[in-house]
Amino acid sequence: MRRKIKRVLIANRGEIALRIVRACKEMNIETIQVYSEADLNSIPVSFSDMAVCIGPPSPSQSYLNISQIMVAATLLGADAIHPGYGFLSENATFSTICSDYNIKFIGPSSVSLAKCANKATVRKFAVESNVPVLPGTEAPIKDVEEAIRIADNIGYPILLKAAMGGGGRGIRMVENKEQLKEYLPIVQRESFTSFGSDEIYIEKFLKNPRHIEVQIFGDGKGNVIHLGVRECSIQRKHQKIIEEAPTCGLSQNKEKELLESAVRLCKNLKYENAGTCEFIVDENEKFYFLEINTRIQVEHPITEETTGTDIVKMQLYVAENEELPIKQEQVHQKGWAMEFRIVAEDPYTYIPSAGKIEFVHFPSGRGIRIDSHIYSGYNMPSFYDSLLGKIIVKGDTRQECLSIAKRALEECTIEGVKTNIPLLLNVLKHPEFIAGRINTGFLEKYILPKKKIKE
Repeated sequence: MRRKIKRVLIANRGEIALRIVRACKEMNIETIQVYSEADLNSIPVSFSDMAVCIGPPSPSQSYLNISQIMVAATLLGADAIHPGYGFLSENATFSTICSDYNIKFIGPSSVSLAKCANKATVRKFAVESNVPVLPGTEAPIKDVEEAIRIADNIGYPILLKAAMGGGGRGIRMVENKEQLKEYLPIVQRESFTSFGSDEIYIEKFLKNPRHIEVQIFGDGKGNVIHLGVRECSIQRKHQKIIEEAPTCGLSQNKEKELLESAVRLCKNLKYENAGTCEFIVDENEKFYFLEINTRIQVEHPITEETTGTDIVKMQLYVAENEELPIKQEQVHQKGWAMEFRIVAEDPYTYIPSAGKIEFVHFPSGRGIRIDSHIYSGYNMPSFYDSLLGKIIVKGDTRQECLSIAKRALEECTIEGVKTNIPLLLNVLKHPEFIAGRINTGFLEKYILPKKKIKE
């Protein structure tokens, strides 16, 4: 049943908040930007129709403060809340509270969020949907004795993973029984600190796979479509830094099989709104399901650029109409796109670099899109993620994309904080990356230990 959305509260900050503001403006939807004291002078606050401070800089007192967000939403008459990514975007309790207040949560239903939140549990749904998974557990492990039995059965090395984890955090590789005894309580403590749960599951470790994902959309009634694949293998500390769409790591038949698997799983889950099915792929093109990210992804622009869709507008449309705006046969992935995450950090150590941005110049020209919230004079807060922005490039072919990307990264100038641009350029110029021979161990093998990064 159609529910016209007239006013959206954006429960996030930074580049994704600005991205949502832009989509809403193009759909003639009013925006309410909530912000912390640290974000008073941010661009999303300036460009939204209304803005309200919800607390001090600490996320727990602002962007994670459900009561303050709901007070702002109800007092200012929000019809819907868009959570972006991170913060409360995958919080089933928050989704339920929004529903209780008759405010549409723009994302999966609380039921979908709860199903997918526990990554051990969603593996069980994958098995039921005939989607390949790595050997491991379909429920959180109870104690170290059970963990040892399972590890002995599937063979080392294994991964200990936080069942409620995400963003590449809460993962530890284990090579033997002694390490398992030592690491399990450590990972449990880390998981509880980061995610409020000490539930851990086990998964067989696959050395240096490709990381390939599928953008999906569902209407919550069992109708699901995909928007193609993305390659996300260039990672540091399990976190993506370069993504591309489509991928050169799968044959046409294998890509079709992977897409069908993602859609089949999400139909089984009766998935609602935007989501991403993540897979790892070995050197023989055998793929295994990892998890579902129940939110819009940082890397969504490369799917938009290769399919001609606006994913945020699609999210709003599904929230309004409870149906999908397009059919599968209307989706065609054309050309090639790459995204480079520009972060404020030391390229040697990955240590975040906060402070005042004295000067910024982003590249422009044909085939370049910039998603960023920073400006010359902007003070980079130390309380949040260090993402400064994303350079997205588009070409007819991967080779053209590489040429545009090199020019764009060389042109990008950010002064006042350290950035990872030198690291990104070193990856971009490497012969193995140019040839498309990449995997999740690329940085460690080719860049960091052997090649000093030029400042």
